[in-house]
Amino acid sequence: MGVLGSSLTLRKQPKISDTEFAQLRDFIYDKTGISIPDKRKYLLENRLGTRLQELNLASFKDYYDYLRLDANRTREMDALCERITTNETSFFRDIKQLTMFKDHILRETIERQEQAGRKELSIWSAGCSSGEEPYTLAIMLHEVLGMSIIGWRIRITANDLSPAMLEKCRRGVYGDYALRTTPKGMLTKYFDDVGGGEFKIKSKVQKLVSFGPINLSDRAQVRRVPPSQIVFCRNVIIYFDDVMKKQVVSSFYDNLVPGGHLFLGHSESIHKLSTAFRPVFKPGGIAYVKA
Repeated sequence: MGVLGSSLTLRKQPKISDTEFAQLRDFIYDKTGISIPDKRKYLLENRLGTRLQELNLASFKDYYDYLRLDANRTREMDALCERITTNETSFFRDIKQLTMFKDHILRETIERQEQAGRKELSIWSAGCSSGEEPYTLAIMLHEVLGMSIIGWRIRITANDLSPAMLEKCRRGVYGDYALRTTPKGMLTKYFDDVGGGEFKIKSKVQKLVSFGPINLSDRAQVRRVPPSQIVFCRNVIIYFDDVMKKQVVSSFYDNLVPGGHLFLGHSESIHKLSTAFRPVFKPGGIAYVKA
């Protein structure tokens, strides 16, 4: 990568000027809501520098123009988003929080739905990355409901900004790294060994989840998500500034049915973002309930 003309000639990775950084930062924020503070200027330079070499572009100004004007700009925007976000995830990640969800919030929600005579459940995984989270939630539903899941109408809506991640979600094939936090016994129960150290999620799990693109900063797109009893958005709002965080959390509030629950990452809080939710403390984690 970065070899031009001769195998002995390497183009130096370009540096990003303050003006170029401001242009790209504002462009990314306008298109995605992702906020890149000045102190992380190096992030754009490091993560996009090799991309400029791949496109044979001499400067970040050229790349900015490419994103705005080139015929391939839509596809390149997808590549950009993939590079500036961290798709670090795994099945059953943060098991304490997920156990709290399964043993308390999920069971209580199921009981409430049964008492109301509505055996239907809608969960939204907002920012699903490569699919480990929504598939984990689907597995937990199978664990809690057992054979009675046949009588339930369950919809897990899973969205992400990156088409590449969504394609991986739909394939449903994962390696050891994605499965590193999977409890013993779950692998053989919910995955098929397809060889080469890879495992495919079983169809009974896969059919509970529907994947699609979303830009959480786009209010119109968010409004199209079906109303949910539970929303998971873990380690996503860390990419937003306070204005965008408040907008996104407000969108979650609007999406949730009364009494619905919101789950964020363990290092995230809505303490300064919204007073519309009530925190619920359970052993293993916190959820936020729509009053």
